[in-house]
Amino acid sequence: MCEISIIVPVYNVEKYLKKCVDSILNQTFKDFELILVDDGSPDSSGAICDQYAEKDSRVKVIHKKNGGLSDARNAGIEVAKGKYLGFIDSDDYIAEDMYELLHNNIVRENADLSICGIYDVYQERQAIKKERIKRTVTSLEAMVLIFEGNNISVHAVNKLYKRKVFSGIRYPMGKYHEDSFIIVEILDKCKTVVIDSIQKYYYVHRAESINTEKFSNRQFDFIEAWELNENKVLGRSRKLDIAAHQRVCFANFLVLDKIIKNNVSDEVTETKKIISYLRRNYFFILKNHVFTTKRKISMTLLMFSLHLYKILSRIQNK
Repeated sequence: MCEISIIVPVYNVEKYLKKCVDSILNQTFKDFELILVDDGSPDSSGAICDQYAEKDSRVKVIHKKNGGLSDARNAGIEVAKGKYLGFIDSDDYIAEDMYELLHNNIVRENADLSICGIYDVYQERQAIKKERIKRTVTSLEAMVLIFEGNNISVHAVNKLYKRKVFSGIRYPMGKYHEDSFIIVEILDKCKTVVIDSIQKYYYVHRAESINTEKFSNRQFDFIEAWELNENKVLGRSRKLDIAAHQRVCFANFLVLDKIIKNNVSDEVTETKKIISYLRRNYFFILKNHVFTTKRKISMTLLMFSLHLYKILSRIQNK
């Protein structure tokens, strides 16, 4: 038995895996097991996992047939022995005191979930330091903050969960943005959530994946997830209703921007549906405090034409 089980799905990341694993093994908090789930990697990632297991008794390795991120996380959950669960993506890395911070907070507040902040790391762009907030909140208050997404993200990876939170909950197979699909169920299992948004998790946006990612229908899973979430929470509170609807609008913006970035707006039949949805919500978007001034300007241009929206979107991307 250990205090924390840290689960890392591993697939085709031989260039990044060592930095990730080293950042975990060098944690100031020591009482953990590290479960590396080799999800049928075609490169040397699986062998690297085995090398770490030989050197450090805290490392456990699962080799399995490729099933995707959700399947790999679920496999780790099944064998985890810790009182608490944490997840790390294998091409990211963490500050040496991340789990000490998360664990201290969850124990001190007797919380079910502990959350810290994320640095978005880009190759040619300095990471943005965000405002730090420290709060202990109810699950409903946490939902509002996560739905709004300004300081606290939906990601699985910057969190420490009481193991019982995942009783009866697993990541959905075959879905993109899998974290978004189960966030409501997770928070419904929590009475108390402790938040310290100091940025301790380094989310690496790889230049090659950013520049070469092609648009696919999987992107629509993001809209689906937040539409489902809106229906799950509808009527719980006015503040949450607004936050949930804002997130659906944001999901539509995100997918539309990816369609435009890949120059496939005329080929994707759902483009008109997204534009129609956003136009119907024009005044809601303009009044909502979460959307930036730039976003509201681009939405105003979209009311006139997609062409004008594209021009501004491409300028902003540059």
